[in-house]
Amino acid sequence: MTRKLLLLAASLFYVATMPFQSIASPKGQYVQPDNLFPKVRVETSMGSFTLQLDRLKARITTNNFLSYVVNKDFDKTIFHRVEEDYLIQAGGYTSDFTEITPYEPIFNESGNGLKNKLGSIAMAKQLSDAHSATSQFFINLNNNDNLDPGRDWGYAVFGEVVEGFDVIDAISQVEVGVGPKLGYPTVPKVTITIIRMVILDKEPL
Repeated sequence: MTRKLLLLAASLFYVATMPFQSIASPKGQYVQPDNLFPKVRVETSMGSFTLQLDRLKARITTNNFLSYVVNKDFDKTIFHRVEEDYLIQAGGYTSDFTEITPYEPIFNESGNGLKNKLGSIAMAKQLSDAHSATSQFFINLNNNDNLDPGRDWGYAVFGEVVEGFDVIDAISQVEVGVGPKLGYPTVPKVTITIIRMVILDKEPL
């Protein structure tokens, strides 16, 4: 067998044995690629709200989020963290607190000029790693200046709620407690499910 054939065989074996999720290509960059401000309707067990994303200032983060949306990774996930007057967080777990399989972490775009203000949506990340955001996101329930970049990296904002904030407000007021599987004290006692997310048609100019 020639050297080229050996290399080809080795490559095919490597691809065949990789986990499916790791070779699945994110598709967010192909979703309405000429639309700088795509909109996503989030349908939850407590009602629906609409997000307007900002591809102009947060291209990487917006495309990453759209990848999870178009691949239906967010469908049947939950809001697992609720802190009244601070934030609500989702995008990481199913209803039995099984963690969804994320794509590769993305570059932190927190220096894009968008602020963690009331109604904005931003990416969650590990405290110790600025560039660790994957699927989890949060919606700010206040003007959370402490989450903006300063001497250190902040949390990258990539859009805002433009419709249905009454649903956000209702979610923010649910009763929370210590989640037996996560161990956090801010887990809703009644499961709040993201039924699905829908990418809305581009609005005419």
